Amino acid sequence: MFVQGIDIPEGIDPPDPTLWPYSVPAVKGLLSEPLEFRAPITFLVGENGSGKSTLVEGVAEAYGLDARGGRAGRKYANNRPKGILGQRLRLDLTQRGARQKQAKRRAQKGYFLRAETTFGLAEAVSGLPGYWEENLAEHSHGEGFLIILQRMFDEPGLYLMDEPEAALSFMSCLQLVGFMHDLAESGSQVICATHSPLLSALPDADVIEVGDHGARRTKWGELEMVDHWRRYMADPTRYLRHIVDS
Repeated sequence: MFVQGIDIPEGIDPPDPTLWPYSVPAVKGLLSEPLEFRAPITFLVGENGSGKSTLVEGVAEAYGLDARGGRAGRKYANNRPKGILGQRLRLDLTQRGARQKQAKRRAQKGYFLRAETTFGLAEAVSGLPGYWEENLAEHSHGEGFLIILQRMFDEPGLYLMDEPEAALSFMSCLQLVGFMHDLAESGSQVICATHSPLLSALPDADVIEVGDHGARRTKWGELEMVDHWRRYMADPTRYLRHIVDS
């Protein structure tokens, strides 16, 4: 592993918990208690606005990855000013993580896959040295995601993902589960924000549910989203009758 925990130290200018991003419960909790990462793969799950993506973005910036997404060591990754959370977040690095973070640019290994910005980035870097040769415009959205995964997630490193399931079919999500498993086996660390019960069911992954309560470790079968999907798939009308006129 590379990062074993995150928190927000008090510092000389204490953050105001009433202002964003500290007003987000998952972030506010870091002012009083660190969030530990205990397994090579961690899933952050929760509703929209719960703070899971904010946490992943903060880890990316604090580690030196561009919050817009991209690979570790990218020449222009650190030219963009860090966001509020990226500036204040403290990473509890393992020895391996500290060595990797301080390594020369070309020796750094990792990638931040951010669904909403992936193809904007791809237009700029496709074909450049250190990326992929394929023209993603000639592939479907999902195929493009899988190409990026195959080319950029190929060495042990820190891999951050924000809702990677957005472009993927059921079968492609299963391929992503395989990629994640292989990354963990190779010595990588994955931190993934997701709405997907399929991804978060990966065996031995650490699942953290974020929401108004802050962040709490839980089991896959006890997740609120898993319960909703089970109920919906068993009988969609239980939900749709409240949304669609009969």
